[in-house]
Amino acid sequence: MGCVSTAVHVGGSQVIGIIPTALAEEKFAGKTVGEELRVPTMQNKIWKMLDNSDPFIALLGGVGTLEENFQITSWAQLNIHHKPIGMLKVNGFFNKLLSFLY
Repeated sequence: MGCVSTAVHVGGSQVIGIIPTALAEEKFAGKTVGEELRVPTMQNKIWKMLDNSDPFIALLGGVGTLEENFQITSWAQLNIHHKPIGMLKVNGFFNKLLSFLY
């Protein structure tokens, strides 16, 4: 995420990092590029992401990335939002997950 946020910031676009306070320690979070918003919980993080994002793009990640992407996707199915959702497939990273879902 650091490389992507840096490239977006250098390109002149707005970058907002949203992180739960408990994870805001430097050992969990890298250097923030752009604005940083701290929120109390992961659920608050997802709502803030919804409020501050145009599209959603899941980069390679673990369980937390999947949880956020599934939450945003289920909210789209419930018509809570109509924003585009994507997954960056590098070297087939999400292929098995996508074949399971579709």
